[in-house]
Amino acid sequence: MLNRTKKFLRDNGYYYKKTYIRPLLTPDNVYVFRFGKKHLDNRLIIRYGHKWTGRQKINEIDLRLHKQKHPRIFKDENSLMLYLESHLQQHEEKLKQLKVQEKEKTESK
Repeated sequence: MLNRTKKFLRDNGYYYKKTYIRPLLTPDNVYVFRFGKKHLDNRLIIRYGHKWTGRQKINEIDLRLHKQKHPRIFKDENSLMLYLESHLQQHEEKLKQLKVQEKEKTESK
């Protein structure tokens, strides 16, 4: 599941950890991917079910990057990949700028 996403993360130097959750009240299954370069502070939550043929069907993908307030919701892996390719690099640069600003504040005190 999400082979293109896993390959994209590995190719760009991100590590990930996959955990499986079986909710009690819903028929959906849930995978949680935590990923990041140094810390696993980004999260993908994949809610999926099974078709009548037994194949897995992704119902919803929630993406929450570090420091984001609201998750981004996708219906399929293609739209997730488009978002990651365009926004992940920008997000990393913003985090670096925030760390630099925090260091400057602590040094000035």
